[in-house]
Amino acid sequence: MIMEKTQAYIQANKDKFLNELMDLLRIPSISADPSYANSVLETAEATATFLKNAGADNVTVFPTDGYPIVYGEKIIDASLPTVLVYGHYDVQPADPLELWDSPAFEPVIKTTPIHPEGAIFARGACDDKGQMFMHVKAFEAMMASGELACNVKFMIEGEEEVGSINLGPFIEKHKELLKADIILVSDTGMLSNDTPSITTGLRGLSYVEVEITGPNRDLHSGLYGGCVANPINILTKMIASLHDENNHITIPGFYDKVEELTPAERDEMAKAPFSHDAYCDALKIDNVYGENGYTTMERGSIRPTLDVNGIWGGYIGEGAKTVIPSKAYAKISMRLVPHQVPDEITELFKNHFENIAPAGTKVVVTPHHGGNPVVTPTDSIAYQAASKAYETTFGKPAIPVRSGGSIPIIALFERILGLKTVMMGFGLDSDAIHSPNEHYGVFNYFKGIETIPYFFKNFREMTK
Repeated sequence: MIMEKTQAYIQANKDKFLNELMDLLRIPSISADPSYANSVLETAEATATFLKNAGADNVTVFPTDGYPIVYGEKIIDASLPTVLVYGHYDVQPADPLELWDSPAFEPVIKTTPIHPEGAIFARGACDDKGQMFMHVKAFEAMMASGELACNVKFMIEGEEEVGSINLGPFIEKHKELLKADIILVSDTGMLSNDTPSITTGLRGLSYVEVEITGPNRDLHSGLYGGCVANPINILTKMIASLHDENNHITIPGFYDKVEELTPAERDEMAKAPFSHDAYCDALKIDNVYGENGYTTMERGSIRPTLDVNGIWGGYIGEGAKTVIPSKAYAKISMRLVPHQVPDEITELFKNHFENIAPAGTKVVVTPHHGGNPVVTPTDSIAYQAASKAYETTFGKPAIPVRSGGSIPIIALFERILGLKTVMMGFGLDSDAIHSPNEHYGVFNYFKGIETIPYFFKNFREMTK
């Protein structure tokens, strides 16, 4: 099986595949905002329709306590291996809207220095509608050509951007339905369009919201300034104290379980291409910043972090209002590395943050979603099948890399289903996911559709 018919079908249907993705991107499936609930549900139904049209059987939109999970399957031979494809159809909020060069849900194709052949600009273009849809279209091509090499099951959810809180119960309830040999996910990226890579590690996550309360009401800053604790002043001091002069996190016990890579492992990581100047230029910064003693690539993958994701309080309207606010807030995320446990880190943060609060203030720490870090093997049949697939379409084998991002459900899959995951991402770090002007290269979209069928072919042949 050399996939000639599949590849011919892809080439003949590129316009169709692109237009269908654009239609999907026009639906604002923002799971974090209840005002978009109907749009999220519409996207679930659209995803189910695309699966049916591609040739999937038993397509079902399963209700959950939140947004539904779309399921479909094609079992061609029970004796063949089964690939479970995971993706998500929900997207991040588009805010701040004024920073988009074109409306977030009116997809357009524009050329960029990195994407001279064009990139699709829209919320969800890369994360994860574009990458999820690659699998639907690759499946369609394999079905149309009669070259589907493995059984396939799809599980596409609508709550990944808000923590996948209903995915675990769904998987527990439907273990039999979801039986497979490997899970295939495209919600990550690769090093560059010239250097394909496969993500073999993800950081975990602990996400919290903090609230600092001072006086029982907003106060006149002239009458009370200097006499009572200002929650914003206090909050900023507390946050600043969470890193020392070496950008090392100061929470007691935070590093106790951190996996330290050997010099040989760090040397192997350093073989991945990286340009300091290009990195800075892409972000329009003068220099990098982070924990002393580690390279930029290490800081963004094998080291834990603590970042403020949002901070607010007091008066932020037009003009001046001289008040000492009653409350101040911040949202804080901590990216975790192997052996760190999200619940333990959250508790360490909570205890420390409460302990450093000065007299005259009250602290409330509210945990949000989290997830465990994960490392996937590079010596498995599935990884080798993926690497060989990249080599077929890119002309060179993929480099294994650890990502700084978090996909909490990868650890969930292994815990409940006992399955490993292969992460075949085709996005780039420059694609501005979660940011204004998110985009996804047309090259990347089609390269994914072209590469995925070879994974199926290789996985079948290697598991004989």
